[in-house]
Amino acid sequence: MAKEGVEKAEETEQMIEKEPSKEPAEGGGGDGSHRLGDAQEMRAVVLAGFGGLNKLRLSRKAMPEPQDGELKIRVKACGLNFIDLMVRQGNIDNPPKTPLVPGFECSGIVEALGDSVKGYEIGDRVMAFVNYNAWAEVVCTPVEFVYKIPDDMSFSEAAAFPMNFVTAYMMLFEVANLREGMSVLVHSAGGGVGQAVAQLCSTVPNVTVFGTASTFKHEAIKESVTHLFDRNADYVQEVKRISAEGVDIVLDCLCGDNTGKGLSLLKPLGTYILYGSSNMVTGETKSFFSFAKSWWQVEKVNPIKLYEENKVIAGFSLLHLLFKQGRAGLVRGVVDRLIGLYNQKKIKPVVDSLWALEEVKEAMQRIHDRGNIGKLILDVEKTPTPLMANDSTETSEAGEEEEDHEGDSENKERMPFIQ
Repeated sequence: MAKEGVEKAEETEQMIEKEPSKEPAEGGGGDGSHRLGDAQEMRAVVLAGFGGLNKLRLSRKAMPEPQDGELKIRVKACGLNFIDLMVRQGNIDNPPKTPLVPGFECSGIVEALGDSVKGYEIGDRVMAFVNYNAWAEVVCTPVEFVYKIPDDMSFSEAAAFPMNFVTAYMMLFEVANLREGMSVLVHSAGGGVGQAVAQLCSTVPNVTVFGTASTFKHEAIKESVTHLFDRNADYVQEVKRISAEGVDIVLDCLCGDNTGKGLSLLKPLGTYILYGSSNMVTGETKSFFSFAKSWWQVEKVNPIKLYEENKVIAGFSLLHLLFKQGRAGLVRGVVDRLIGLYNQKKIKPVVDSLWALEEVKEAMQRIHDRGNIGKLILDVEKTPTPLMANDSTETSEAGEEEEDHEGDSENKERMPFIQ
């Protein structure tokens, strides 16, 4: 076992790929960068092809420079989301070509300004959305996707803030019109979005939050949720036992047979929002069986039935809203309101754990195991921990027909890895 641990540690140290012609120049890179000829280079997590964890590696790439309207950010921390697992598997519509650098959000310090950029200065502490390429030491992104962070917000908190809280806020207030006295059912209540939903619901008087989560998470999150259920239990009957009429809002990141269950729980004038499909990710690699099974379990939505029952069904994708539908201005207004709530100490990102870039496989495995409470963060300046890598690289290769593991996550909690 000790020999295996040494081998794992050596493997981790060798993850940074270096071609002989790409060795950093002597004396260069004091700021974390290196020189490749006349061009600087940086470390970045690269997805070589769609598939399992072995498709991820840490490489050196040419450092980007800001174009007109862009900011160059020296990254301190990156957010890791469930959508990143789906991207890695190619389990999304029209996936980009590989190799690519994953990641959609980060925090850091402004290092350079492109032409026509106003409102920011070099040295500003910021958080940003990035259309891929976030998991790197340096990113460039258009100014409309960048936001200054409060002085007392850490870089890890800032990297945990944009995706989770903007998604939660827009679903609750922009789509479902959450008001005093309403009730909300949220799945995966222990995750980053689930915790953001619970915190935002607490800012509105008399909102009842029903949540589902693995049992081992209940103790940690019980104070944030009014009624908490084991995700493998019959939560429909549990909710109806407490509220016979059902709930006003259902937030579903699971899909599959949960769609029909969610619609059945809606009160008249209630809103069901699908914002993810994590049931499609059951193993390390993409499973066409799980993909098909998840959609087969979705009941056909009958428009006449929606009309007769006065129910609303909606979908929400923040990334599409930002990068395909041009709603950056709307999102900026939401971020401003969220920062106001943060400054009032009404909301605060929940960070599960910090991981070095070299540990991206282990971090992603923790999400696979549904072991996280809150957000996993890639800390660009963190030194990898060999023992952590040794334990958490025990991954399943079954993948193709593997059932969802969350019910037995008590055996996969991996709490020693939380920093």
